[in-house]
Amino acid sequence: MASEAHPKARPSQTRLSSPAIGTKRAAGGDKREAILDAALELFVERGFFGTAVPEIADRAGVGAGTIYRYFESKEALVNAIYRQQKLHFANVVLDGFPRAANTRELFRQLWMRMAKFATENTNAFIFLELHHHQRYLDDESRAVENRMLDLFTGVVTQAQARGELKLGPPRLLMGLVMGAFVGVTRSCVEIDQALDSADWKLAEQCIWEAVRS
Repeated sequence: MASEAHPKARPSQTRLSSPAIGTKRAAGGDKREAILDAALELFVERGFFGTAVPEIADRAGVGAGTIYRYFESKEALVNAIYRQQKLHFANVVLDGFPRAANTRELFRQLWMRMAKFATENTNAFIFLELHHHQRYLDDESRAVENRMLDLFTGVVTQAQARGELKLGPPRLLMGLVMGAFVGVTRSCVEIDQALDSADWKLAEQCIWEAVRS
């Protein structure tokens, strides 16, 4: 992508129940959470490098100095958001995951759980999957990402050994699946279509046919 912010992300689709800029949203509430929420919104709208700390403070309804009491830098803040949302994604996808099911059912469950996360947490999904993070992720954030990749790589490898998925590099197959999933999301965001109206079942069937043996 040419920039970190989604090229055609629009407020109606990306800022879910976002208050107006400058709203004192942290008054009487959790300032740290208000900062995290405001930063997530702004990073989605403008990208990491296009967002200034005073803008985050204004959106969160706190003083700029307050942000530095919780996060030593903007990089520390974006890493905190990345880990928070990546772990949330993992919980939605993996909690109660039917590991003993056959590969067809595992794939369906994985796809539809990802769709649930993206639909209910559109800002978070855009932040995680439609932004380039390499330049500012720290070792702890990379470790979270690598643990998830290793887990899914193991699932794919086992399915290939059973002859249920096409042979080839597991991460290539995973990339094809995730690329298609992101494509469905982008196609909705770019035309202001709600993600819960996307034909996730049709998309899942098409991608399964592409990767099954």
